[in-house]
This record gives sequence, C-alpha cells and structure tokens, in this order.
Amino acid sequence: MKIAFKTLGCKLNYAETSTYERAFRALGYEVTGWGSPADVYVLNSCAVTEMAEAKSRNLIRRAARTAPGAIIVVTGCYAELRRDEVLAIEGVSRVFGAGEKGRLVSETAALAERRSSRPNGLGMTNGDGLCTTNEPVSTVIPSECESISFPAYSSGERTRSFLKVQDGCDNFCAYCTVPFARGRSRNIPICELLKQAREIAAKGIKEVVLTGVNTGDFGKTTGETFLDLLKALNEVEGIERYRISSIEPNLITEEIIDWIASGTKFQPHFHIPLQSGSDTLLKKVGRRYDTALFASRIAHIRSRMEGPGKPPVFFGIDVIVGLPGETEELFEETVRFLRERIKPAFIHVFPYSKRPGTRAAAFPDQLTAKVKAERVAVLESLCESLHAQFVENCRGLREKVLWESADKDGLMYGYTGNYIRLSRPYDKDLSGKITEVTI
Repeated sequence: MKIAFKTLGCKLNYAETSTYERAFRALGYEVTGWGSPADVYVLNSCAVTEMAEAKSRNLIRRAARTAPGAIIVVTGCYAELRRDEVLAIEGVSRVFGAGEKGRLVSETAALAERRSSRPNGLGMTNGDGLCTTNEPVSTVIPSECESISFPAYSSGERTRSFLKVQDGCDNFCAYCTVPFARGRSRNIPICELLKQAREIAAKGIKEVVLTGVNTGDFGKTTGETFLDLLKALNEVEGIERYRISSIEPNLITEEIIDWIASGTKFQPHFHIPLQSGSDTLLKKVGRRYDTALFASRIAHIRSRMEGPGKPPVFFGIDVIVGLPGETEELFEETVRFLRERIKPAFIHVFPYSKRPGTRAAAFPDQLTAKVKAERVAVLESLCESLHAQFVENCRGLREKVLWESADKDGLMYGYTGNYIRLSRPYDKDLSGKITEVTI
C-alpha cells in the first residue's frame, strides 16, 4: 500500500510525523509524495494562524482529488480544535486529536486492512492507480490527553534529529490556542527518552534538538526536572551536540545555565520567546515574566558562556507584533529593547493572528493587517542588521561545523555550534561529520 504524509507547523509536528512514517514503513507501506496517488494520506495539521488552518483544508481537498476514495487521516492542532469542521470536509476518514495520537497507526492500518479485503477496495486500484472505494466519514470520540505524551523523534535527516520531550502547556496566554489544541503540560519519562536518544545515535545522527510546546516545563507528569533530563542525555554515547529548540525565559534557570556552561554537549544557541518588549503588553496577555527578568537571563548566559576564545552565543527571539492594544509607543519599546539591550542574532517575527476562543480575540483595539505588516517589516529589517553583525563578530574564529549530506549545486552546508550556516564544496566523505574551520 502507498501512504503519503504532510506536516504543517512546528518541529514537534515534524517529530511526530516522522514517528508515524517509521511505523508505517515497518508495516510494509511505501511512502510517496502528497501530490501522488496513494491509498492513505496522513496530514499533521496546524492551527497557529487562520492561514495555517486554510492550508490544512486545501491539502485535504487536494488529496481527495488526487485519489478519490483514499483514506485521509488528519491529526495535529487543527484536528483537535476544529474536529467537526475537519470531519465535514469531503474525503476525511479519521480525525485523531491530542489524546489519540498513539492510536493513529494501529487504527489507520486496521481500516486499510478492512478496505483492502473488499473487491475493488483499498489496495485494489483502478487502471489509473486510484482507489475506487468510498467509505462514510466516521468520528473518533474525543478523549482526555494522554497522561504520558506520545513519544516521537524525527529521523529524516542524517545529521540532526528533533526529539520530543514534552507536550502541552498550562500557561493559557491570552493570544494562544496551544493549551486547547495540545492539552495540559506533560512529559515523557527520562528512561524512555534515553532509549530514543540511543536509537537516534545508532542511526549515526550526531545532533539532537530537544522539542516541546513548553520544553522547560518538563517533569510535570513524572516528577523529574529539566536539568535531570539534560544531564542524562549528555551521557548518551554517539550524540555529540544538543540544542534546546525553545525555552521560556522564566524556566531557563541560572542553575541550568551554569551547568550547560560547565563544559557539556549543549551548544551556545538558545531559542527564547519574548513576544513583546513592552511590560504593559506582557502583563496584558499573561506572560510569566517581564523585560527585566528576560534581560537578566540573557546577560547571565552571556556572562557564563562568552569570553576570550569563545564564540558569541546565538539567541533566536520570538516576537509577536500587532497584539491588541499595541500602540506605536509600545511597539517602539519592543524595538528599543531588542536593538539596545538584547541584540539577538535572529528575530522570529510573527504578526498577531486573532484565534477564536482566546481571550485576546475579544480584546478591544485590534490592529489592522496593514499596521501589522508594517511592523513586521520593521523587525525583519532589524533582524537582518543584527544577524549580519553577529556573523561579522564571529569572523576569524575557529569553530566546529556539522556538515549535512545534501549536494546543492556542488555545495554542502553545515552549522557551527552557535548556529552560523557555512558552505563548502560538496564532499560525501564529510556528510554527517564534524570538522573545525575558520569562519
């Protein structure tokens, strides 16, 4: 049987899709592209913006047109938040919400097996290779999120794997649907994560990126701590580098920073969401820190990890522009905070998207799309300037680079520990290896 996968949204979704794909391959399925005829389509959807939901709907309809009668399975945040809406789309066979992901492979495979046993059913295609059966849409009864999150890691790249360590969030920030889409904060036990890390190492992958919805909140369901996890993973043989994909500023404690800086496999690269450089807006939307705490965490990391002979730390900072009530003055506070106090290497800029069911959707003083677009452009320009300066500050330093396997027009690319992307002439013998270069 042929199966196609499509993933929208965050790295957590990519890790989960990769886990589904490994399981279906083990059952003998042949993986094909989303635009090709297949017996089964699995969409891991996103709902972070209205545009993401629209893209999810378009992909479902495209699969239904490509292979009428195929099994179309939808999971992810859009599936959880808009279950009835997804089920109403012609061609959808199954929806798996946040607490049902562990059943996706077994239930989909069982459905495919039932269909394949029918005359002219799944696996018995017409002359065009398209499935000819139709089965009524069925619902899956929503269940509470699993107390232990669905384990997952990506394995599509030879050099890097995204390891899911945590899921869900208890913060309920005013603009965010994640707690509704992914459930309450919960984590996978360290013993299971060590097993997965060893599996990743056995594949020859050298770098692991820890992913989660609220990664630093690790331990809610097992009584373990995030620092316990970091220390345990640091001992896994074969993995040479770790990165933390995203961690809230109030959860990256000085104890964690000091341990990372003591000489570990964790790289001088941090992705820390700010969302706004205005204390007025941070308080309004329910963030659990202020700009003073944020700046102090950045300063502590720099004091412990930078210095003579050491590379500058790469900080990637998330910022939402156009939150309800963001006046020109409050936006300027964010610009000044980033430009003068934080000076990150990169700014991930997102225009605020009004999400149904969130508190912020009912806030007054909603901004126009035009104003939000203008402010996105301002921060993107600042990002370009800050990133160029960061790279310039690294010029001449000796750094270790993990080279990727792809041949792109005769070149191969890799990243330094502090996340500078470098290129060199392609050499297959360097794929997946770490070498030292001068930037």
